Amino acid sequence: MWEKLRSIWTVPDLRKKILFTLGMLLVFRVLAHINVPLSPDEQKNLNSLFNKGDNPVGQLLGLLDVFSGGSLQNFSIVAFSVYPYITATIVMQLLQPIIPALQNLSTQGESGRLRFSQITRIITVPLAFLQGIGQCALFQQEKVLTNFSLIDPQYALQSFAILASLISGTMILVWLGELITEKGIGNGISIIILANILSNLPKYVQQGAVAAQSGGSGAVVSIGVFLIIGAITILGIIYIYLGQRRVPVQYPTKRNVGRGMLVGSAQTTYIPMQINSAGMIPLIFASSMLLFPTVIARYLSTSQTPWIKDVALWISLYLINPSEWWYWIINFALVVAFTYFYAYVLWQQQNIPENLQKQGAFIPGYRPGEPTSRYLLTILNRITLAGALFLGVITVLPFIARVGGSQMLGAASLLIAVGVVLDTVRQLESQMVMRNYSGFLS
Repeated sequence: MWEKLRSIWTVPDLRKKILFTLGMLLVFRVLAHINVPLSPDEQKNLNSLFNKGDNPVGQLLGLLDVFSGGSLQNFSIVAFSVYPYITATIVMQLLQPIIPALQNLSTQGESGRLRFSQITRIITVPLAFLQGIGQCALFQQEKVLTNFSLIDPQYALQSFAILASLISGTMILVWLGELITEKGIGNGISIIILANILSNLPKYVQQGAVAAQSGGSGAVVSIGVFLIIGAITILGIIYIYLGQRRVPVQYPTKRNVGRGMLVGSAQTTYIPMQINSAGMIPLIFASSMLLFPTVIARYLSTSQTPWIKDVALWISLYLINPSEWWYWIINFALVVAFTYFYAYVLWQQQNIPENLQKQGAFIPGYRPGEPTSRYLLTILNRITLAGALFLGVITVLPFIARVGGSQMLGAASLLIAVGVVLDTVRQLESQMVMRNYSGFLS
């Protein structure tokens, strides 16, 4: 293992890529410590909002905090991290099969991809602005911000400055992510999210050490159970992430035999159909769907109309309360539903049956066209069921195990971290093989 790492470091261009990636991550962590100025009382209320376990808003805000590496809890200028960009990317992918102009971009090669990315970045700005308004309004309602108003002339300039800082922080991270993708190792946006997740590890270790010292043998057993469940979850994520159904495909080929003679033959390959083709997207969709009614209910809880106020309080206390079991059932159902939805969206975009027919390829035992499409769709339904149920289980795992206390620690953070590490290792492997080395994994 150490020999493989040493061989990577001896390759000059790979060493430059790794150092460049680490340098960009260092810049990112410096930005994460530049906070929006708050008064002592506002800072105290902000810490109380995130640390109160019985506050549904604080628990759900922890979902967004994992993508910012604690920057949201500190209200840094990069508090939103790349979350608005991820949302813009999801929106663009969902709109691509609906809008013909976006479909045409996917067929224009590299120029179309660059134009698609440019539109995604443009959409990120208004999404970050809207998220900033909602976040600041929520903080104002929780007494974190006391002077936020876009209408009052006395506070309008200060409020717009806060929003401009948050939007700028998001776009700087998007720029850093693209630089990492271009000049570094791995996907830049994913690397930044991974850095956010890893930056929380010291806090988790400290909390575990404090709990072990103060709780005695019971706390040690709880931490041991947590570590065992975490290890099993990681192994399961790796198994599902790498799991695929290989569907055999035959491509017709011809070769010369003698003078002017062609003999036909068939080259056999396969279509790798991933068990979890949707990745972490269903977790983000489901959590966002649960976060939206929570924010709306908090807004309406101060309404002067009695029945609206009562309905809002009932929603906050009972329907979308993370401490109740039915909240996790709703979360499980949403994750399963969004896994199927996103898998079908990706399937429609790939258009595999039509491409096979155009190339003259076929699946043994099935005619090209509609029979092939039905066969592949049946396989997609079966393997997606396994992936959807797995994502649903790891989503509700913190509630089942009653350890960790964080939804993202048991679900999306592990899924993202494992996926990014595997993709980065694969890229290192390909870079080493291209340079005639034995490879990183071999």
